[in-house]
Amino acid sequence: MTERKQTEPVSDSESVSVSDTSGASESDASPVSDTDAASLSESDASPVSDTDAASLAELEKERDEYLDSLQRLKAEFDNFRKRTAREQEAFAARANEALLKELLPILDDLERALEAAEERSARSAAGQSPAARTHSEREAKLEEGVRLVHRALAEIARKHGLEEIETNGAFDPHVHEALLTQPAEETEPGSVLQVLQKGYRLGDRVLRPARVVVAE
Repeated sequence: MTERKQTEPVSDSESVSVSDTSGASESDASPVSDTDAASLSESDASPVSDTDAASLAELEKERDEYLDSLQRLKAEFDNFRKRTAREQEAFAARANEALLKELLPILDDLERALEAAEERSARSAAGQSPAARTHSEREAKLEEGVRLVHRALAEIARKHGLEEIETNGAFDPHVHEALLTQPAEETEPGSVLQVLQKGYRLGDRVLRPARVVVAE
């Protein structure tokens, strides 16, 4: 028959040695105390050094310099833009003035042509033959065409600021030019008697003074 091996019981000395070993491992893994945690946090939040503070001040100074330069540049650009706009307006005004001055003799010629046509029509109105009436009708059509051209040209000039200088009343040396003086009854001395050539202004500028005859 087979003999059964009996399990020998563990002795008290062996159990004590096992318990001592487990206790030693637990003591090695002890938790960190509050004092140690505070010291670690203080070491991590160390104060800014003098070198870092100097670098920060230098960066702030450089930022302020750049901001000041930018503001100066913006002011200079605004002044340049305004100056350029004024120069463009002045250039346009001078160009407009030069063009209107060249148109004035054309207006004068058209007005003289219309005045001559009216005088001719007045002289030949009575006692005309059929052929003369036909000729007068042709002249009337031509006169009407000249009148339309003069009206259109004068309207364009007015749209660009051309204004006729007033000649009613007293002589004004700022806008009138006296070509002749003559005595006149029932007229105050210094009054404008006749306009020999119309004057024009563009805004506050006199393009051409009105040439007039003044009473003594």
